[in-house]
Parts: sequence; structure tokens; C-alpha cells
Amino acid sequence: MQQGVAATEQRNAASVDAQHVGWVEARNPASTPRQAGFINPAYLLALAAALAIAFLSGCSRDGKPAALKFNTTDITGASFGQSLSLNDAATQQPRTLADFKGKATVFFFGYMFCPDYCPTTMTTLNAALAKMKPSDAENVNVVFVTVDPKRDVPAELTKYVNAFNPKFKALYGTDEQTAAVAKEFKIVYQKAQIKDENTYLVDHSTQMYVFDPQGRIRLLVRHEAGADTIAADLSTLLRS
Repeated sequence: MQQGVAATEQRNAASVDAQHVGWVEARNPASTPRQAGFINPAYLLALAAALAIAFLSGCSRDGKPAALKFNTTDITGASFGQSLSLNDAATQQPRTLADFKGKATVFFFGYMFCPDYCPTTMTTLNAALAKMKPSDAENVNVVFVTVDPKRDVPAELTKYVNAFNPKFKALYGTDEQTAAVAKEFKIVYQKAQIKDENTYLVDHSTQMYVFDPQGRIRLLVRHEAGADTIAADLSTLLRS
């Protein structure tokens, strides 16, 4: 069973590219040792014990997260989203993925002047936290990463995310840092409908990524996901 989970994770991680994220979950029925139509009771006891340990620990024997059922896309074991080096808009201090360990963390890439996807996503995330138990919601970070560092200056960026929720965080970087993080997270973005150097839109990927409290990338959440779906998956993740 462990090998089956690992193989599924490898197939999931391999199926992502920078232009399109398409995940296919494969399940193979587990084989059960039988003899003349009879299941060995000792085997059943051993299986029950193994399942109990897996659910209690939330991890497989090799230290990887145990398989859980999510409503969004499980990308446990993905090879991307492993590093981040940007600045906190509120404090202007450097931040890495390690700074967000200890809580589940949702990363969304967008920009302040976005007319549609960004405000709706941030509103949905705020609604998702409101649907969770307060103790669970306290253990979730929501982090907005700007893909328009030229216009999204730190002070205004902080005001922007705090308008949705005073606990939401924002990150920014140089053009080079932003491009590097976007590549690492398989985010595509480019300027569009340019009128002048300060008047334009930015076309960008709209998926969210969720990390567990141990700092491991676990879920891909599409923009269409509703608050109920996100709240349920975050709660499940916190209990894993």
C-alpha cells in the first residue's frame, strides 16, 4: 500500500507543467491474500493495526504524509514549490517557506489592480476561514504574492490584503525574485492591455497552493473552488 501511494504521488508530480496543471489520480485495488475463499484472521488483525497506526500518525512509514481524501487536488509529493525568497509587505523583512511552518498556508499569486480573479479569490478565502472552527482558522496563513511589484508597493499591498482580512499577509520582491518564485511555483504571468508604463493589466495563473504545517506542498486549489470546499480541505489537512 505504501508503494502504491508513493507511485501515485510520483505520477501526480510529473504531470504538472508551467502552462497547464492537470492532475489524474490513479487508484489500483489492493490485493488481499486469500486461501480457498478464506481470509486469514491474522492478516485482518495485522491490517487493522496498520490502518489504525496510519490514521493516528498521519504519516506513512517513510515519513511521507498518509493519503487523505480532499475535495481539491492532492499534489502531495510534488517536486515544485520547494523554495521562496521574498519580502513581507508589512515588515519589509525577508521571508522564506520556513517562516510559515507551524500553520497550514495558502499561497495565491495576483496583483492589486486585478479587476476580477484576485478580489474574488481573497473574498472566498476570507469566507472559508469564517466557516472553519475558530481554533482551526487561527492555524491558517493566507499569503498574497504580488506578480506586479512595480505598482504594488509594500504599504499599499498591506492595506490591500488587510481590507479582506487583517490577518492576511502579502509578499513582494524585485522583478527577478518575482520571476524566480513564479517559475518555482509554476505560475505564468505577463502584462496585457498596456496603455502606458503604469497602466496595464496582468494576465496570471489563478490557482492557489496549500502547504501543511510541516511546510510541505499538499493541495492545488482552483479559482472555482468555493468557500465550503476550501474550509473542509483546510480542516482535514490540519487534522492529518
